[in-house]
This record gives sequence, structure tokens and C-alpha cells, in this order.
Amino acid sequence: MTKARPAPRGIAMLLAALSALGPFSIDTYLPSFHEIGEKLHATPLQVQQTLSVYLLAFAMMTLWHGAISDRFGRRRVILAALGLFGLASVGCLVATSIEQLWFWRAMQGVTAGAGIVISRAIVRDLFDGPPAQRLMSQITMMFALAPAIAPVIGGWLQTFFGWRSIFAFLVLSTAALGFACWKLLPETLPPEKRQSLQPAYLGRSYFKVLTSPRFLFACAALSLNFLGFFIYVLSAPTFLMKHLGVPETGFLWLFGPAMSGLMGGAWLSGRLAGKRSPEKTIGLGYLLMVSAAIFNVSLNLALPPGLPWSVMPIFVYTLGMSLAMPSLTLLALDPFPEQRGLAASCQTFFQSGANSIAAGLIVPLLWGSTLTLSLGMAGLLSLGGLGAFAHRKWRRKK
Repeated sequence: MTKARPAPRGIAMLLAALSALGPFSIDTYLPSFHEIGEKLHATPLQVQQTLSVYLLAFAMMTLWHGAISDRFGRRRVILAALGLFGLASVGCLVATSIEQLWFWRAMQGVTAGAGIVISRAIVRDLFDGPPAQRLMSQITMMFALAPAIAPVIGGWLQTFFGWRSIFAFLVLSTAALGFACWKLLPETLPPEKRQSLQPAYLGRSYFKVLTSPRFLFACAALSLNFLGFFIYVLSAPTFLMKHLGVPETGFLWLFGPAMSGLMGGAWLSGRLAGKRSPEKTIGLGYLLMVSAAIFNVSLNLALPPGLPWSVMPIFVYTLGMSLAMPSLTLLALDPFPEQRGLAASCQTFFQSGANSIAAGLIVPLLWGSTLTLSLGMAGLLSLGGLGAFAHRKWRRKK
């Protein structure tokens, strides 16, 4: 193992904040969908597309954040991305039409992925094995707080100040995060470890990563497991306000149980690091997710939508998802010690690409009822489980 620098105190919190920037810029403005449509004279589908274009731009650019950081260093790319994200947030703040909001949301997506991609690379710069799993678990635990509080903050800002205040909040919070990174974030990739951006080298590296069955199966498992939960996030305005009848300030009904599960699973993953193999940890995570998915479908067949039973299975699902996530993430990156940033980019590309497809195509087909959402969770988890099973078989073969 090679260390660039010792891990500084507070690195988990800083990396968690960087990783949370993307989800935070999604969840905070969900309570404002209705007013955005009214003020910008847009249909609900047009407002939904502000999320789709963000996720599409996020997915496309994540292919490059890691490779760029492999060339220029982690710290420099993080600081530049935060500055550009702040400017895009200003653009959203002053948008006067839905088309302008589409554009600036896409610009946010272009830069928001740098935090989550480069944070994963930084973890692998610093540690291997159980220490890396523990640090990843700590990041996931703190990361889980952001989606829990983001829609609550957004709901209250929407209630008192309107939708533009949410983007003003993003501008200020990004500025604060940029200052913290400038003061505290070290460079973890020494100059002698940096890689070329020459097209021939990049072509070979991307081909190596994107044709690795181990990598592809692990990414499929991660992406599809997450989508089983994320369809509820993307459907949150309809799921909560229409089906369950909660107000704009009641988004904690979904995000509270979900993020409690994320934190609990990440804590448990950290406790099991070095005591249980990654495969056993992943297997336990799937046991919890399968139980939650079956329970979710059964509840929706037996009972009408309502609180708290319509959100109870989401806690168990995210508990299992978060338990499996750190091990799956590290297993996907392990075959590429010299191109960790690039591999992290490809990993995030798969997940964010799947999120984008879900936002534009899958979620509108599922949000009509709580039963169809529960069936969507079960179906996506089944596909994710096949990916994890195939990864395990291929890894043992090698």
C-alpha cells in the first residue's frame, strides 16, 4: 500500500460533505416542484425534467472527474468544481423560464459529481482493506444526514421564502464548503502517481475498466440496489403529497426512516470491517433488502396507503443497502490500483446514468400508486442481486 499523506482529522466529515453535494442539490428543491411550475408556467413533466437534465449531465461528466483528478490532483479539481457549481446555482437562482432552469440545472450536474467521485478515490489513496471500509462507512454515515435534512430545509425555505431561496441556500452552502476544502483538504495524490490525459492512454484505461466483468457486475449491483430506494426519492412529491397526504414540510416522513437506515447500515458495515469478509457483509445486506422488498409488496397488497406503514419497509431496505454498499464500492475499485480516479468515475457514471434513466422513464411509470412503487423496488433489487451474484462467481473464478 502507498500513502500520499496521513489521513487528517475530520477527513470523513469533509469527504461526506463533498459526496453529499449532488444528492443535496436534488432533495432540497423537491418540495418546490409545484411553485416552480406555477411561477415559470411549466407543466409537472417539464418541472420533472429539471431533475432529468441534472442527472443526465451528472452522469456524463462523472466519466471525466476521476481521470482529470488522476492528472491534476484531487484538491485542485475539487476546488474548481465547487466554484463552478456555485456559479451554476446562481444561474438557477435568477432563472426566469423553465428553459433557463433546465440549462443551469444541467450545469450544476456537470460539476456536482466531482465530490462523490474524487472522495472515493481519496479513500483509496489513503487506505486499503478494512481501514478503507471503515472510512467509507464513516463517510456513508455522515453522508446519510444530508438527504434526511435537505428536503426538510427545502420545505421550510419554500414555505417562508419561495423556491428561489433554495438556490440561494445552495450558493451559500457551496461557498462554505469551498472555504472548508481550501483550508482543510490535503492533496492525497503525489505528483509521481499522476496519470496522463493523452487520448491513447485514456482510451486504453477506459477500455480496461469498462470491459472488466468484475467491475461491471459490481456496478450493476450498486446501481440497481440504490434505484430500488431512489425511485421513492424521485417520486417523493407524488408519493408523499398525493398518496400519503403530507404537506410540503412533511418530507421527513420519507427521508427520516430512509437516512436512519443508511446511517445504521454504514455503522454496522464499519463494525464488521476486518471481522467478516466483504462477501458475508454483502450477503447480510441482501438478506435485509429482500425482506424489506417482500414486506413492502405485502403491505401494499393488504392495506391502503398511509402512515407509518407505507414508509416502514424503506428503513429496512436502506439499512441493508448501506450495509452492502461500502464493500461493493471497494470491490469494484480494487482491480485498478493505478487508475482509481478513472475507475471511480466510471462507477459513478453507471449509478448516475441509471438514476437519470429512472427519473425520465421508469419513475413516471411507477409513481401512479404505492403498489407499483413497491413492485418497482422488488424488481430492481432482483436485478441488483443477480449482479452481485455474478460478481461473486467471477471474482472466485479469477
